[in-house]
Amino acid sequence: MDEVTRDIQGDIPWCMLFADDVVLVDESHAGVNRMLELWRQTLESKGFRLSRTKTEYMRCDFGATHEGDVSLEGQVVPKRNTFRYLGSMLQRDGDIDEDISHRIKAGWMKWRQASGVLCDKKVPQKLKGKFYRTAIRPAMLYGAECWPTKRRHVQQLSVAEMRMLRWICGHTRMDRVRNDDIRDRLGIAPIEEKLIQHRLRWFGHVQRRLLEAPVHSGILKHNGNMRRGSGRPKLTWEETIRRDLKDWSIPRDLSLDRSAWKAAIHVPEP
Repeated sequence: MDEVTRDIQGDIPWCMLFADDVVLVDESHAGVNRMLELWRQTLESKGFRLSRTKTEYMRCDFGATHEGDVSLEGQVVPKRNTFRYLGSMLQRDGDIDEDISHRIKAGWMKWRQASGVLCDKKVPQKLKGKFYRTAIRPAMLYGAECWPTKRRHVQQLSVAEMRMLRWICGHTRMDRVRNDDIRDRLGIAPIEEKLIQHRLRWFGHVQRRLLEAPVHSGILKHNGNMRRGSGRPKLTWEETIRRDLKDWSIPRDLSLDRSAWKAAIHVPEP
């Protein structure tokens, strides 16, 4: 796919290839239609074909409203308010509510698949905790590096994790066992701290890359002439990073030193 379409590929991340899927990003419906038609002609000239039934589009409400539809050879492409891609849920309003719920469901699915081991009283609790850290928690934190999390998002993840850990230990809330005691038995650090560690680790990777790297071009820039809507502005990833650095008292420039940054953001398991 990369070799066939190399001549028409735009700058990353406005044109992304994942296996047999293509993601096209533009600021207007006309731009998307133009890019889609160019890709269709190029692929069909090489013997490939764009699916008319699986192709979808989503318009993000970040700026001014653009009227019109996206079409493929006169056929209107279905519009979606949410879009699942590579295990993540994208919303037209830029929020992460659907993604958080999806990751929690993915964690519960992994937990149920291994419930025969996690609920077996013959298995040591430390071994159960290691299995949880290896298989279940990564499923819940997939894509968390770019989450601008709010308090309610962190609360949802924390509640889901504690339900899993209490079930593993054979306790309920009626047993009056403290959360810290449950974590100490299994050797599990709080998921909210691991979430911040994931986010700061990715921030360090971005900071150490050259300014010409494609990852820097993917950061959205605010237009000074754009009129801001009413109400509180949406929480951004940059604001979340500033909050994390302030809460953990970590200087921003420390990210340029990889070893020091890794030691500063590490959250040890109890």
